[in-house]
Amino acid sequence: MSILNREACEAAIIEWSNCCSEYELIKRLISTNYVFNFDSSEIQWMKAESKNNQFCTEIGVYQGALIAILYPMDAEGQKIIIDGYPYSTLQELQQNLILQETAVYTVVKNAVLSKNLEKVDDSADTSFPVSGKPVLAQDKAVTAIESWRNEGMMWFYRECTEFGGDRIFRRFYAPAQDILHSTRQKEEPKQTLTHIICSFGLKYSDVYGRVLPTLIFISFYENLEDNGSIKNISNTYDWSHACPPSCGII
Repeated sequence: MSILNREACEAAIIEWSNCCSEYELIKRLISTNYVFNFDSSEIQWMKAESKNNQFCTEIGVYQGALIAILYPMDAEGQKIIIDGYPYSTLQELQQNLILQETAVYTVVKNAVLSKNLEKVDDSADTSFPVSGKPVLAQDKAVTAIESWRNEGMMWFYRECTEFGGDRIFRRFYAPAQDILHSTRQKEEPKQTLTHIICSFGLKYSDVYGRVLPTLIFISFYENLEDNGSIKNISNTYDWSHACPPSCGII
C-alpha cells in the first residue's frame, strides 16, 4: 500500500492547484490514456476509516507526477485527519482494460390454442427495458473514457485560456457503497474485490449545461470457490463528482 504522510499530501494538493492555470504544465503531467490503480489493501483501508456514504479523492502533484489521494470522511462530510493517506500515481495501463456487464432480458413466448385446442399461433419476443437496444452503464463508461482520451487536452486548454484554470477540478467526491464493499454475493459464488482502476472521463451535465470531467471507478473482482480462486471479469462502475463545480454537496 502506497501511503503519503499528511504534510506531503497537503503540499501535493497545493502544487496541483498552482498548476491549474498553466496549460503547458498540465500537458506534461497528464496523458489522457493513463489511469490510477488502487489495490485491495488500499480499499480495505478506506473501508475501515470511512464514516460517510461518500469519500474524497484529492488530486495532487508529487515528485513531478499527478497523483490521486484517498481521503475518508466523517459523518458530517469532513475529511478525517490522520497521519497518512493512500495514493496512486497516474500511470500507463499494464494490460488491456476489460469492462463487462451482464444484461438480463425476458423472453416472452406465446402459444395460442383455439377453442378446439388446436394451436393457432406460436411466437416469441424479447422484452427490453426500453425500446431498441438498452444503454448499459458499461456503454456510458466507455463513451466517457473515450471522450477524455480524445478531447481531454482540448478541455484543459479551454479551461486554462478562457477561465484561468479556476474551473479545473481539485478533488472528486465518489460514492462509497459499491467501492468499499470488498465482497458481494451474486447468484454465483461470493466475489472479492482485487483492485480498482480509476479513469478520467468527460460527461455532459444537464445541471451545469457543459461537459464536466469525472473519475470513473472500475472495480474488478474474482470468484472464490472451494477449489481455489478463479478469475472472473465482473465490474461495477461508480461515477464521481468533480469539485469544482460540485463542491459542498455532501
